[in-house]
Amino acid sequence: MNLRQSWQRIVRMMVKEFIQALRDPRMRFLLIGPPIIQMMVYGYAATYEVKHVTMALLDRDNTQESRDLISRFTGSQYFDLSAGHYAVNPDQLRTWIDRGDVLIALQIDSGFAQRLRNGQGAQVEVIVDASNSNTALISLGYLNQIGGKYAQDYQAEALQRGPPQPAAFVPKVNLETRPWFNEGFESKWFFVPGVICNLLLVLVMSLTSSAVVREREIGTLEQIMVTPIRRWEFILGKTLPFYLIGIFDALLISLVGTFWFGVPFRGKVVVMAAGTLIFLLSSIGIGLFLSTISATQQQSMISAFFFIMPAITLSGFATPISSMPPIWQKLSYLNPMRYFMIVVRGIYLKGVGFDVLWPQFVGMAIIGVTLLTISVLRFHKSLD
Repeated sequence: MNLRQSWQRIVRMMVKEFIQALRDPRMRFLLIGPPIIQMMVYGYAATYEVKHVTMALLDRDNTQESRDLISRFTGSQYFDLSAGHYAVNPDQLRTWIDRGDVLIALQIDSGFAQRLRNGQGAQVEVIVDASNSNTALISLGYLNQIGGKYAQDYQAEALQRGPPQPAAFVPKVNLETRPWFNEGFESKWFFVPGVICNLLLVLVMSLTSSAVVREREIGTLEQIMVTPIRRWEFILGKTLPFYLIGIFDALLISLVGTFWFGVPFRGKVVVMAAGTLIFLLSSIGIGLFLSTISATQQQSMISAFFFIMPAITLSGFATPISSMPPIWQKLSYLNPMRYFMIVVRGIYLKGVGFDVLWPQFVGMAIIGVTLLTISVLRFHKSLD
């Protein structure tokens, strides 16, 4: 009988939360609109691919060889060379770089073709605006790749023009790449699964922390606690609605990522569901903890901001954790998003299951149970 009454009180509390959350048109929009909008923004705008980089050129050789090299750069989708960026002296290149008109400047000195014909090394000076280091590094990678292919083709043509017997015995090493899991190197295949983790953390944690603080701020928390409802019933009634909302949003943005952006889902739904449920557990624990240390909704929002940004950075969403300093790599093990990021990308792109991902599930479960326990104890103390 007591269990039945407890369940009835929890259900009534959940109904109250759903009514309070859904009766406001703005809240109804916030539950669906921002996740989809952010998914679209990240899916289309967040990318590691760099295209149409502005380029300037100073060609002092002006030979067939130099023009052939230039055509390979401008004929690709990565570099744009406009008619107004053909320089006549090195000072113009420096001026355009200083003003930010171009990102890359090429200078081909006289004698370039002659050195190639003589079998000597021919150099091309590359000036890069490295204020945006990521774009600069990727652009240099494209330049080296195109320049290496030009050198390889030029060498092959030179050997064909020479005596056929020596050319047949020239040793060659060909590297053949075989990319797994993302054959086309699509950036959105990498970013979209990570967005699922980010959106779930932000949404569920914000809703949980704000909802409890709102009760305290408007003075209804004391009124609720003098009713027959128990504290653990109040906590369940407050958090379960946002747990269900998180499940709904996880399904929604997963469908958008799979069917709109075409990111393959190669794993099993049950594995994805289990990982999502455990991650939501830890997210709710964080939100509940923030509610116990905040007196107003403003404080809870600021506290959430200070947690969300480091959590996303230390999750490996955009930059690999292995590239971080050792101390931050160790701290990332305290971040539930680190584990969930591996789970989501592993399920989406690799199709792995529990046999591979069980360490991540264990890590998330430990953090989730610990956070919920601390949050519930802290919540009891704050009520006392």
